[in-house]
Amino acid sequence: MKFTSHMTRRRAFGLATASLVISAGLITPTTSMGAAAAGGTRAIPSGGTTSIQTRPLGVDGLQQPELRPGGREEEEGDGEAGQFTRPRPGFKNGKFPKKPLDAPVVASSAVAGSNADVQASVNGLTHRDQRLANGGNQFSLEPPDQALCVGNGFVVEAVNSVLRVRSSANAAALSGVQDLNTFFGYPPAIDRTTGVIGPQVIDPVCLYDPDHQRFMVVLTTLGSLPNGDFTGKNTIDLAVSNTGSPLGTWTIYHVPAQNDGTDGTPDHGCTVDGVVHGPCFQDYPHIGQDANGVYVSTNEYDLFGPGFNAAQIFAFSKAQLAGHPASVNMTLVENLAVDGSPGFTVWPANSPAGEYSSERNGTEYALSTIAGDGSETGNPTGTARRLGIWAITNTASLNSAAPALGITSRLTNSQTYVVPPESDQKPGNIPLGECINDTTMPTPFGPGCWQAFFEPEDEPAHDEVESTPDSLDSRMQQTWYVNGTLWGSSGTAVRVNGELKAGIAWFAVSPKINGAGKIQGRVTKQGYIALANNNLTMPAIAFTPAGKGAIAFSVLGETNFPSAGYVRIDERGSVGPIHLAAAGVGPADGFTSYKAFVGDPPRTRWGDYGAAVTDGGNIWLASEYIGQTCTLAEYFPSPDLAGFGSCGGTRTSLGNWYTRLTKLSQ
Repeated sequence: MKFTSHMTRRRAFGLATASLVISAGLITPTTSMGAAAAGGTRAIPSGGTTSIQTRPLGVDGLQQPELRPGGREEEEGDGEAGQFTRPRPGFKNGKFPKKPLDAPVVASSAVAGSNADVQASVNGLTHRDQRLANGGNQFSLEPPDQALCVGNGFVVEAVNSVLRVRSSANAAALSGVQDLNTFFGYPPAIDRTTGVIGPQVIDPVCLYDPDHQRFMVVLTTLGSLPNGDFTGKNTIDLAVSNTGSPLGTWTIYHVPAQNDGTDGTPDHGCTVDGVVHGPCFQDYPHIGQDANGVYVSTNEYDLFGPGFNAAQIFAFSKAQLAGHPASVNMTLVENLAVDGSPGFTVWPANSPAGEYSSERNGTEYALSTIAGDGSETGNPTGTARRLGIWAITNTASLNSAAPALGITSRLTNSQTYVVPPESDQKPGNIPLGECINDTTMPTPFGPGCWQAFFEPEDEPAHDEVESTPDSLDSRMQQTWYVNGTLWGSSGTAVRVNGELKAGIAWFAVSPKINGAGKIQGRVTKQGYIALANNNLTMPAIAFTPAGKGAIAFSVLGETNFPSAGYVRIDERGSVGPIHLAAAGVGPADGFTSYKAFVGDPPRTRWGDYGAAVTDGGNIWLASEYIGQTCTLAEYFPSPDLAGFGSCGGTRTSLGNWYTRLTKLSQ
């Protein structure tokens, strides 16, 4: 297509914020019981109702700005690391290694020759769906950040700024693609007629409550001025379906979460520069449930400053949410800590119906790791062999007018896990990278495909190469509580076939609450998953009540383009071969892969998290992969830029990620 009058050809990319990202033996526990700290309980009024009302997709081609300008420049887990100024915990009780631990040496898994347990496997949401939703009034975003929940015959999938509903019978789409700004009652991400920029919605998660037949979608929203600058306000937004169908009406609740003493929030002492008081920001929300409550955990950072505070948990009554009243109670469990270290990515467990702990008047369990990159947990080595185990107790009190939750935590010994390296990928076509490098193809602005993106004075170095996608770090990923066992997994470096690669560490923990109300527990089973010449990233684990489970992940490396993979695992800890639910067909080729857009070195954003859920019988998996490929000639088919970047409707100019949804039999 040709550029229209409202598009300006300027370098709008450098300020982008793609997504904010960015065995036995117990250690002395830390415990805080009783009321849920100073945050307490407050009433959150309904923000109205909504429903999935999709609009036609927008048009192909560049529409500046393609990337959201301004705002927070750090990415997930990045930026804060080099600027962290608060005191870090020491080596109390030997919880952190004195020096970096070696990556575990792991045998390569076999690769299955067939996928006999796959009942359905389809492409989920893609970068093209996300960018062109709401008539094209969206930004290009990486990575997708995967949300998935299943129940009552429906599948709800969301990524960073869109959602869609499918049938759980055959994965057929039951709705179009809905942008999340509109769904949550906000103006568009960008109005491409006026140029006004709306709030930024990030990190969606999804939950199906089997006890009340309700779907929930939760995310963080950052308020912004019309030019895109953040106001400092941010909310945890929760939408709950009014019935058992996600195709009907939902009720929305906006929970103020800047925690600076305004809008009824507590003051957590966040800053704008390490000194001057400012708003906090709730990053990386994740969701779990027990019989009584829904629990959203976050990582709290300074919104504008350099500091990390601690993990927070926002707790709600499931029964109250199911009734979608005019206001709901939210109980804040503040500033989580384990053995003197701030809690980081404390992932609350999900469970199938009836698989809940009744200990201490209802208990919700969670897991965390203590490696990170050092800026959050205070661990300077990026390695560890301890897990954090957590319990929120007295959860039945969430159904009362005055909830009184307890929080208890401790560390327990585990196998070694190490922050993984970046993931290499099989060589292939990278037309966006090749476009930046090209200096000869004719365009309306002069020779060189790069001129479609940049002004002459901003001409980039023409030296882009195929990227090494981010493997995240070693934080805990999705957790699952079933049959009295708490399961989790994380990324780790592994040495497989003599090479350092990204792999997966998985854990089974036996938790309980002792007579003093403190958590006890130990790792009863654990192991690694690795594949020679390849990387495994963004694991997500789920189990059925029958003790059958699966771990979803992405597979990419020397012999595989980014693919959607999984293994089966059972309650004995027996792990099967690696399956490819969908083999990738090309390399990742999005804007975060290239210096010209994000600076040097680039950081190819990949995943941040996947998803695995069960409806009590079948298991559903969702992972990022690359479902298209094309040449530079297909990417740039015409000198007048007609059809530029779409490769026949398979991608957009700035991204080519796909998600893959797979249904497994029990």
